[in-house]
Amino acid sequence: MPSPNRIIEADLDEIAARASMDLEFFDGKRVLVTGGAGFLLSYLVEALVRRARARRATGGDGPTVIVADLFSTGRPERLAHLAGEASLTIHRVDIADPASIATLEPPFDVVVHGASIASPITYRARPLETIEANALGTLHLLRAVATSDIHRFVLMSSSEVYGDPDPRFVPTAETYEGRVSCTGPRACYDESKRLAETIAMTYFRTHAAPVRIVRPFNVYGPGMPLDDGRVVPSLVRDALSGLDLVLHSDGSPRRSFCYVTDFIVNLLRVIVGGVDGEAYNVGDDRSEISMAELAAGIVTASGSEGRVRTSPSDEADYLVDNPQRRCPDLTKLRALGGVEASVGLDDGLARYVAWARTSAQPMPHPAEAGAS
Repeated sequence: MPSPNRIIEADLDEIAARASMDLEFFDGKRVLVTGGAGFLLSYLVEALVRRARARRATGGDGPTVIVADLFSTGRPERLAHLAGEASLTIHRVDIADPASIATLEPPFDVVVHGASIASPITYRARPLETIEANALGTLHLLRAVATSDIHRFVLMSSSEVYGDPDPRFVPTAETYEGRVSCTGPRACYDESKRLAETIAMTYFRTHAAPVRIVRPFNVYGPGMPLDDGRVVPSLVRDALSGLDLVLHSDGSPRRSFCYVTDFIVNLLRVIVGGVDGEAYNVGDDRSEISMAELAAGIVTASGSEGRVRTSPSDEADYLVDNPQRRCPDLTKLRALGGVEASVGLDDGLARYVAWARTSAQPMPHPAEAGAS
């Protein structure tokens, strides 16, 4: 059954074409995706279900996909159009609860662990749940599967593990140890992701678990809800609501944005061709732009008549420990044969705006845009 949105459907066509050889790896395998109803991994789930459907049509054996999601931030409607797919089962699972994890049905050949709270608005409001999902969830899941005969365990980490990097280390390589506050308002997310990596690497060393770590860099695209709280959806929401585009910084912090199809193609490359016990940056290093430049690009993509302005956030800690620059060093990814990013920011923003216009989205509210 096709995706209900033509933009996402076209994105999935692109992923299938660009990652066709890597998708073959999943044939005949049971793949557990935690957080599979969220923005990023719902794309992976759909790509694998499409692969299974195509294989069935020719009498072949495709992947079987098991999604585990609490739907705390992931949305059931994101995968609702896949109801009835023979290759897919969806379980409501609290990844921080071992008894809930035990309701899943092993064995699994591949585990992609992305259950997390990633929206800054949400993790600042629910810091303890964020820590539980990131750290305890990783620990409990590895306890449940690490001693079984899994081929891959892929931890979805974050570029936030680098904190606010020293400018001398931007672009930032995986060897950079980070400059992260362990007590600040962002620590519930940043430090729990770092601890998740520690747990995963400990299981690699002590149990020979086939762990690989992926650190996404500012991925955006269709399926990212406009009330997510991150900067791209927040500014697009303002633009489509006819409001001014409000930045809660001075507009100078810089980021490198990666469109979701480029991310998924390279995630698949890491899953298939990566090395156990290694971390990989996945993003787009072609341009590092300021938040002011991003806002101007969104004005162009949306045709908004709103002006870009700055205003302090009502939240006193909003910019505390906020990174000033973020750009990945992708040397390790390229060594795996990672595919060069192909969707430029102008094209990606146009796709996201088109998706937002044709999707039922909650509108409007006071923007929570900022610098991350």
